[in-house]
Amino acid sequence: MARRTKEEALATREALLDAAELVFQQRGVSRTALSDIAHAAGVTRGALYWHFKDKAALFNAMMDRVTLPLGSEPAGEADGAADPLQQLLQQLERALHQIVHDERTRRVLRIAMQKVEHAEDIEPVIARHIQMHRLNTDRERQVFEDAARARGCALPAPSDQLAHGFHSMVHGLIYSWLLDEGFDLEASTAASVQAFLRGIGLADPPP
Repeated sequence: MARRTKEEALATREALLDAAELVFQQRGVSRTALSDIAHAAGVTRGALYWHFKDKAALFNAMMDRVTLPLGSEPAGEADGAADPLQQLLQQLERALHQIVHDERTRRVLRIAMQKVEHAEDIEPVIARHIQMHRLNTDRERQVFEDAARARGCALPAPSDQLAHGFHSMVHGLIYSWLLDEGFDLEASTAASVQAFLRGIGLADPPP
């Protein structure tokens, strides 16, 4: 009986997360009430609050179901890769493939990038966005510094500025593709990244 109850609780949680994806995408995060999600999932508000204390907790759990291969350890440390830049590029390639070919990933990213409005009840969601942005750009800064050192060259601009430019370029391509899927995201990003790396002197592998 206990096992069945646990399985039922997990099924309810998944149903709530599925409903959150659909309702957030339709209405936007700030305009969605938790009662809307409970109704869409076919459960009571009490059942929802048993699993999630507030909208931000529900949103973050929804995001945690979609893991892109971009937030791992700093390049080179996790698997001894000789070139941290190549590890970053491989992770980016896998992430783009997942975005293009996985429906849930696309849906959740559309919500995160296009349906989150600044409002008091979702401040933790905004804080999560800021934290992830800082972690990613700091990682990219470190990768560019390590790659330049391995190649024996100097970067043409401060590494933090290059990291912000690189991150904004990739983020902008993903955002634009999610609007209408009107171009080849993987090919366009690969071409843009290579042009960026040539511009800062990191296109060639280290000696």
